[in-house]
Amino acid sequence: QVSLAESGGGLVQAGGSLRLSCAASGRTFSSTVTGWFRQAPGKERECVAGIRWRDGGTHYVDSVKGRFTISRDKTTLYLQMNNLKTEDTGVYRCAFGLASTLSTTARGYDYWGQGTQVTVSS
Repeated sequence: QVSLAESGGGLVQAGGSLRLSCAASGRTFSSTVTGWFRQAPGKERECVAGIRWRDGGTHYVDSVKGRFTISRDKTTLYLQMNNLKTEDTGVYRCAFGLASTLSTTARGYDYWGQGTQVTVSS
């Protein structure tokens, strides 16, 4: 089992920055892929970024490329978000998965955090 807890969300003006953290406990050594998903009201959940633990390979959705950076250490996953836009507003959840392939869909992940709200005002 893996337990995840996000932090770092909040209210920020457009153009500002936030850093999300996802603290993991449990059998994190067995997790091979990690990601950040977000869901805005009335929209589908989307994977904004993912990272593969064995080699650090990353994926970003086009809308955040150049603005968001995903990183991790042994027990914590991070998402640095710069130049935030109003369309970045949503609930951000971290996810850990046992698959070897970096997935951009929720099916590729096995453990989820509760989420942290990010609100970007204009």
